[in-house]
Amino acid sequence: MLLAQILATLIFLLMFFLVITEVVERQWVTLGCAALTMLLVFGLGLHSWDAVMETLNVKNIFTLGFWYAAGEHSESSSGINWATIIFIGGMMVMVEGMARVGFFRWLCMLLAKSVKYKVLPIFVTFMLMSFVLAMFIDSITVILFLAAVTVELSQLLKFNPVPMTLAEVFCANLGGSATMCGDPPNIIIGTSLGYSFTDFIMNTGAIAAIALGFTLIYFYFMCKKELSKSGHGIDTSKFPTPTSAITDKGGFGISCGIFGLAVVLLVTHATTGLTVATIGLGIAIITLITSFRHIPEIMKHVDYKTILFFIGLFVVVGGLEQTGILVLIAGFISKISNGNVYLMIAIIIWVSAIASAFIDNIPFAATMIPVIQSLAGSTGVSLETMSWALSMGTDIGGSATPIGASANVVGTSVVAKAGHPVGWGKYCKMCVPATVIVMIISTVFIFVRYL
Repeated sequence: MLLAQILATLIFLLMFFLVITEVVERQWVTLGCAALTMLLVFGLGLHSWDAVMETLNVKNIFTLGFWYAAGEHSESSSGINWATIIFIGGMMVMVEGMARVGFFRWLCMLLAKSVKYKVLPIFVTFMLMSFVLAMFIDSITVILFLAAVTVELSQLLKFNPVPMTLAEVFCANLGGSATMCGDPPNIIIGTSLGYSFTDFIMNTGAIAAIALGFTLIYFYFMCKKELSKSGHGIDTSKFPTPTSAITDKGGFGISCGIFGLAVVLLVTHATTGLTVATIGLGIAIITLITSFRHIPEIMKHVDYKTILFFIGLFVVVGGLEQTGILVLIAGFISKISNGNVYLMIAIIIWVSAIASAFIDNIPFAATMIPVIQSLAGSTGVSLETMSWALSMGTDIGGSATPIGASANVVGTSVVAKAGHPVGWGKYCKMCVPATVIVMIISTVFIFVRYL
């Protein structure tokens, strides 16, 4: 067992190092480390075929509970979380269908026009839109389109797109923390521990809603001086109309209907019994059926690299779980906190935030789920309370640095290509204080409401 533990730890550290340094594309890193886990940890170290099968977790897909849970949790938290994989893949297909018909650009232009192209109102409106969209759509997609339209408007209205884009990025990460489907860490937490969309809305959603008010005030006063000087005396009559963004009117209406259906199914899935895997697969099938002429185009743009990244990641984390490393980590946290519930929760939320500011929050969340399960079993502290602490820490902590979350990388890349490079100094000056503010709000909220 000791050999297996050493090998699992070394492979995990190697994976993290390679993901951080980006020497090799991250999906090949996790898949390569997954193969090493299978061969060295399960084969050489444990000599266990059962460990391989438990980590691959394929048999779970062929159970009724995987697709229809009737309110009961059935997804295994061990090994590959296929519910997460299928749900993310399905939502990617839906989003690509929406992007094809111009939905996101239409929405941005419509809101900009509704505030008469005034820069400060656009600034606030786009932050709110970023928050709301990221509650239901992956934050990477939200920022990809929102930042592109922000750059376009900045050229028309003569303002610096960097402050607005960074505020949008932060609000997207904050919005993603509010729901089960907003950010990948939440999808992993929800599917692994059996929480519903409503569970997240009532808990992390409440925290995010309170934090949003403080975030809007912070960024407004942080950027007011710079943005208030722009956009005056410009003739907006020749600006592109929102409808010009729509490339397929029939497809646009269908995409809006599918998006609405996805939201309704997610909100009601605890009542209907439909699991997120069923919802994700169903939405993808409907999207492809209604866009059958454009199936190759839609499937071509699906982010398969992220799906492969998840699969490899779950196998590597499964190696840590099968060898008992995660139980040891849980014991270490329990020993440090010495029975102090407040200290234990503070460790989970702040360590998650600090770690997620520098390393990918997805593998961190996947690693910590078995840890908090073990802590809940050994200390008696509510698993739900630790789950919300882990969710807020991983989701918000990543906002602090340019590399902390994928949305940050996408947003800064878009404005950099437009001639506005964003260095660590400028990014952190704007986003670190906002991150600290939200983390303090989250900590106080959790202490007051749950402890």
